[in-house]
Amino acid sequence: MKNVGNHNSISRSLIFSFAAMLALSVTSLAQTAAPAAPAPAPTSVAAPAATGGDPVKGKDLFNSNCAACHKLDAKMTGPALRGISSRLTNDWLYKWIRNSQEMIKSGDAEAVRVSAEYNGSVMTSFPQLSTADIDNIIAYTSEPKAEPVMAASTSAAPPGTATSSDGISSNIVLGALAVVMLMLIVMLFLVNKVLTRVAKANGIEIQKPEPTISIWKAFAKNQFLVLVTSIFLLLASGYFVYGYLMQVGVDQNYEPIQPIHYSHRIHAGSNGINCKYCHSAARVSKNAGIPSLNICMNCHKNIAEVSDTTATPEYSKAFYDGEIQKLYKAVGWDQANQKYTGKTEPVKWVRIHNLQSFVYFNHSQHVTTAKIECQECHGPVQTYEIQKQFAPLTMGWCINCHRKTEVKMEGNGYYTKIHEELSKKYGVDKLTAAQMGGLECGKCHY
Repeated sequence: MKNVGNHNSISRSLIFSFAAMLALSVTSLAQTAAPAAPAPAPTSVAAPAATGGDPVKGKDLFNSNCAACHKLDAKMTGPALRGISSRLTNDWLYKWIRNSQEMIKSGDAEAVRVSAEYNGSVMTSFPQLSTADIDNIIAYTSEPKAEPVMAASTSAAPPGTATSSDGISSNIVLGALAVVMLMLIVMLFLVNKVLTRVAKANGIEIQKPEPTISIWKAFAKNQFLVLVTSIFLLLASGYFVYGYLMQVGVDQNYEPIQPIHYSHRIHAGSNGINCKYCHSAARVSKNAGIPSLNICMNCHKNIAEVSDTTATPEYSKAFYDGEIQKLYKAVGWDQANQKYTGKTEPVKWVRIHNLQSFVYFNHSQHVTTAKIECQECHGPVQTYEIQKQFAPLTMGWCINCHRKTEVKMEGNGYYTKIHEELSKKYGVDKLTAAQMGGLECGKCHY
């Protein structure tokens, strides 16, 4: 009898593969997530202030009365206040907080010195604060600076390692699947090899596939199919070429990086600043205008850093604070002395929205007269970290907006007379911008 090979090799391969899979599965299931370590108990508690005030109440009073001009650990409009009780007596602080100008006029040496150091800035008087209230504020400012606490990381997975809900690493599961797939490929190869040996040993001839004509030759012989395909390719090419040419000059989603990072998400979103506070020219002018850096300094004289909650995984607190420092450098602001140095640097902003020279667009007509919200054209700016061009700003886009936008007549005397005449003409209750002449060429092309 002819030797056709060891047929038990396949069985041995299957048994080995099953055993390896079982061992790997048991090992993977055994790797459960380690229990999270309990948070360490605080080792120290801040000592109560010498005044006997309540620092908790003092924090609320500080935030409502003092935080606009003072910080605990940095100069603002006024000096840093942490540990102020160690530098000045409580009696002096009582008088100063209730009426600082009276102390300056009386010639108090310390009061005059503080006033001169901060360029004569007038401190708001707080006669309504009782002695207990001031003691509470002093108690809050007397607390030691809290050291940053590192979060427990015993239960946290390393960065870039994803874990499933039961604690098994997804990388382990993927590795097991890859091993199983490799085993299956090897097994198929072995089965094919054994079957080939068996066929040869038993004199079985394996039929070779009959030669066939290539698909390209068959396609070339079919003239009708060639003609239809050519017409289809010509039409498709024309369609894509037209679509490409229509995108020339369209900068939708254009999102340039500015020399100083400005987050609309923080200003217009979290802080709720009205768009027209910075872009005030939009109400009265053709252009919305680029806000002056002096507008930024109206707030950022006193805001030298952002809160911890402002940071995102992409933009850290240190990044935002660094951008504020760029602003200070551009306007020549000395943060330590709270005054301008006169040394300024120009900021080259990158224009985002840029219409062609043959197109006329008036912001005041849309913002003030038509009362169109800024988001209609500029998108949800309150959610943008980096401002981008939301709309395509094409002629078709403008025309479609004029066709569907109803003119706001209520309380708008500009449209009273023309609305009465055109509403009778068209037999409608509300007119669109198109019905009021918004599609006339001369409206946008002078």
